[in-house]
Amino acid sequence: MKIMRKIVCSAISVLLAAGLLAGCGSEEELPLSQLKTEKYVTLGDYKNLTVSVMQPKADDTYTEQVMLAVYIESISADNGGITDRAVAVGDTVNIDYVGKMDGVPFANGSDTGALLTIGSGQFIDGFEDGLIDVMPGETVDLEISFPDPYYNNPDLSGQPVVFTVTVNFILPVVESIEDMHDEVVPAIEIEGVTTVEELRQYVYEYLDELYTASVESAVMEAFLAQCEFKSLPEHLLEQSKESLNTNLLNAIAEAGITPDEFALYNGMTISDYVETYAPDGVKQRLAFQAVANKEGLNVDDEELQLKMEEYAANNGYESVEQLVNENSLEDFRAYFMSLNVLDLLVENTQVN
Repeated sequence: MKIMRKIVCSAISVLLAAGLLAGCGSEEELPLSQLKTEKYVTLGDYKNLTVSVMQPKADDTYTEQVMLAVYIESISADNGGITDRAVAVGDTVNIDYVGKMDGVPFANGSDTGALLTIGSGQFIDGFEDGLIDVMPGETVDLEISFPDPYYNNPDLSGQPVVFTVTVNFILPVVESIEDMHDEVVPAIEIEGVTTVEELRQYVYEYLDELYTASVESAVMEAFLAQCEFKSLPEHLLEQSKESLNTNLLNAIAEAGITPDEFALYNGMTISDYVETYAPDGVKQRLAFQAVANKEGLNVDDEELQLKMEEYAANNGYESVEQLVNENSLEDFRAYFMSLNVLDLLVENTQVN
């Protein structure tokens, strides 16, 4: 599991990225902030929600577990692996192997970069013993036979085979942060992370964001489930469809897949996807606006300007004007209002 970059974002940021917080489409149509939301949605008891999330909350123990997994995967023969002594019982080795019967490779008999602890009994009899005293970098042929019966593949039961095995390196014992070394960390390929301490801080923040996103997603789902929707404003629905279609096409292009591949993966075409999920975006907008109206969480012009200046500075924009060129003021008014509402919902939710 290599963490190449931070990919976790809040649930409300996902809404903005998906174009579900767009502003009004024309001067004749009221923006979201001016709609009488009671015509479209009846709120439930949004201050007494209870949700459950599977993602553990970030703490020192969980952070260290993830660090160990990421660190161990980044060890290689040239980067932290042991290569100056022979394999012994109890060692975990990184190996490449090809299994052949009568000189022909058989199905599921080959692998590269496999980790095997000598003496674990993970492989068939003779395989692990045959690697004892082999030096990293050496290749050996192991002439062994499959057990009879061999339930994983009855065709191999009792058959003599030859495994050609290369020992790449011996994995050092890494049981805690104290066993990690700074020189291995750059191979994890996280920008700006070059030491064990920087890795610890990065992983902790990553897991914290992942937990926050999981909570926000669960809270939003529970919140919307107890809302009763009467109808949806047509102009908002059309905006949602247009924005979702545009952003979906951009995401597909960035991912390097075709619309046909998208349809294959998701079981529906882009147009069907838009028709299915665009109404959800409108429901989210209406429900959030209804709470904002009730709780006084709307964003006035002065607050909007301050928040946009902060947003521009934190996201690499030269000015608020450059930011507005890409999105409308109503986009951001709705975005910051939604952040206010989401904070309120999370604060009033019991998270298990």
